[in-house]
Amino acid sequence: MGVDMHVEPVFSGAGSSIALNLAVGIVTFIALLAITLPTRVDRAQLALRYVDDDGNELRKIPTHQKGPMKTKIGGTVQIVVLGDIGRSPRMQYHALSIARLGGEVSLIGYRESEIHPDILSSPWIKIFPLSAPPALLSSSSKLLFPILAPLKALWQAFSLYHALGYRSGPCRSIMVQNPPSIPTLAIASLVCFLRKSRLVIDWHNFGYSILALKLGASHRLVNISESYERFFAKTATHHITVTNAMARVLRDDYGVTADALLDRPASHFKPISATERTDFLSRLPETARYAEHFTSASKTPRKLIVSSTSWTADEDFSILLDALSAYSAEATKNTYLPKIVAIITGKGPQKEKYLEQIRNLNEENKLQNVDILTAWLTLEDYALLLASADLGVSLHTSSSGVDLPMKVVDMFGAGLPVVGWGKFEAWPELVKEDVNGKGFDSSQQLAKQLTELFGNSDKLMKQLKEGALKESEFRWDDEWKKVGPKLFDGR
Repeated sequence: MGVDMHVEPVFSGAGSSIALNLAVGIVTFIALLAITLPTRVDRAQLALRYVDDDGNELRKIPTHQKGPMKTKIGGTVQIVVLGDIGRSPRMQYHALSIARLGGEVSLIGYRESEIHPDILSSPWIKIFPLSAPPALLSSSSKLLFPILAPLKALWQAFSLYHALGYRSGPCRSIMVQNPPSIPTLAIASLVCFLRKSRLVIDWHNFGYSILALKLGASHRLVNISESYERFFAKTATHHITVTNAMARVLRDDYGVTADALLDRPASHFKPISATERTDFLSRLPETARYAEHFTSASKTPRKLIVSSTSWTADEDFSILLDALSAYSAEATKNTYLPKIVAIITGKGPQKEKYLEQIRNLNEENKLQNVDILTAWLTLEDYALLLASADLGVSLHTSSSGVDLPMKVVDMFGAGLPVVGWGKFEAWPELVKEDVNGKGFDSSQQLAKQLTELFGNSDKLMKQLKEGALKESEFRWDDEWKKVGPKLFDGR
């Protein structure tokens, strides 16, 4: 996969002493914060808001059940994203679902990109943005990481503690996104203990497995991170996971019980008509000049593929670049193969590295039949782009083997068939081979799939499209109601 999993240990001599002192400082700092926490929440004083099944508030509470069933969520729920709220769709969906069932939400995280418009317009959801750590503390240097990482964690610990304990007021429950686990789990556990609130952990992945991508699986910090995660897992009242495989790992290895709450798309990810597709592709700057070639009637047809990425280490983008180069060479020999327009959306640390590779491939004339474009779109336009594309591509490799990429869920919501890196345990939970998508484990296999799907026979592509459209019928609200209400009830 191109990821070097071996890194020489950097803890020795003075480095170990510095790291130890920083760790002691963090513990002391947290202890001092605990002493100053405001008084414990009086749970009896937290109001309950009653709503019907459509989220409409009931001003007069019926004495007996008639019509829509009453639901209730007690008081305020603090939702913590120690990352960009706008790039945490699942936590935004949690906030909206809680608000619809009568709860008030304090959404805490970094506000760096566009947030779901329904959250901004909801009177029951309030955003408490965190201050980002200084850029120096986010250095990518492996040598400086053991020193800068504790300092960054200290900054985040103070910012998060202040938001949970002082800025956003009392709450019955705190829900945290994991990862990142450090310092999120420790701070949230501390506040819940002192205030007798309930802690809910939403497991998207394991923090130590992501850290292992940077430092190597045997690194000391990775082992410490894993032990930390296991310890604080036991402090939570409830656990939910994005896959059944992850729930199994929590049960077998962590000794805690979790409910799988599978990711589903929000309402704005949906299939569109042929007319809507033409109109959108004609107005979007990245696709406007190709719009006439995206129809079956074109004498020089092109296929539109989309890949969304965070440009991080768990997505080896060179796989797609190598596959597109191979496809371009094949299309030169077999003129029945259409040209491809590939749009890559997202922001992240490795973007410039791969843009340089794309420039080099173009200079070497290895992409004669492929145009690769990057875009940063509004939420509405991103949803329309997925619904307009012919094929979605996922390069998420899963550091733990038991998480799944949200981007594939969104693609299915838009009725878009998917090909993706499928060499990990949880992949079959989302993608059914030759039904709604296909998995690959090399650039050669991906190139072969592109040739097969875009070749003369479109039978398989039609089959995958039908499967994706069927998958688009499964929605977030339906999935959330199976698990969510019992996590935040008013009792």
